[in-house]
Amino acid sequence: MTGGPQHVLLLRLAGPLQSWGVKGRFAQRDTHTRPTKSGVIGLCAAALGLDRSDPLDELRPLLFGVRADRPGTPVRDYHTVGGGRYPIRPRDLVTDHRRAAAVEKLGEQGEQDSAAPGSFGSHALASWYGAPKRIAADPRSGALVAGEVSRHAMITERWYLADAAFLVGLQYADRALLERIAHALEHPRRLLWLGRKSCPPSGDVFVGIAPGTLLEVFEARALLPAADDGERPAPEETRWAWIESPQPLPGVGPVRDQPEGFPAGGPVHRQRWESRHRVTIAPNATEWDLIP
Repeated sequence: MTGGPQHVLLLRLAGPLQSWGVKGRFAQRDTHTRPTKSGVIGLCAAALGLDRSDPLDELRPLLFGVRADRPGTPVRDYHTVGGGRYPIRPRDLVTDHRRAAAVEKLGEQGEQDSAAPGSFGSHALASWYGAPKRIAADPRSGALVAGEVSRHAMITERWYLADAAFLVGLQYADRALLERIAHALEHPRRLLWLGRKSCPPSGDVFVGIAPGTLLEVFEARALLPAADDGERPAPEETRWAWIESPQPLPGVGPVRDQPEGFPAGGPVHRQRWESRHRVTIAPNATEWDLIP
């Protein structure tokens, strides 16, 4: 960590759904109970317009902290992929002789859909892949065709956090770098999401830059406003916060979500260190001028 006075870039991560995967695979997509450093650095990299192959040298040294203002409710999504019937596009009939033959066979059997003959979507094949898989040159025609054209439906399980709100801080001595990230968050070059592409943020993401350390700033800022008109929490309410440590110390535990890169084959992580704190909001904490 660079010496000198410290500054904290503050992010508001709130939305109907969030999902911060840790070890999810295709059929099982988990979520952490709070945003991960990998997910937040990825969000900042997207805002800056970095490619997957670009190094994270500027973003990697930022110290990460998160305060759980509203932890949210875990939600399980029962999700199926594949199966069913897929409409055949005109180009599918031209580029893949197997599709053309299958549709011709349907016509001979009188199984064409009720839509007008020749119209888009008037032909459908049961259990046919909606998108091509394992593309290769067909030995008969030389055209690129799918090596796998059908499958049965797959059942997947996906977890989300519903109605959660987190105050995230990125601490660094170079305020100019934090200001550049803040500008990118307000004018992102790529879409931003809360861990998964189906989870867009609501309202502002960047909510300020404050002097001090992560713990000091978390104690000096009021809880994020809720979307409902319910009773406001008392100023002295406490919340849990997780704050990164630059080195292992007593009471500090390892977390493996320090991003090294986001290549197409999957993100690369290494170990970092963080501790959990019970944060008491100061009675004179700075209030937010935000629309929930």
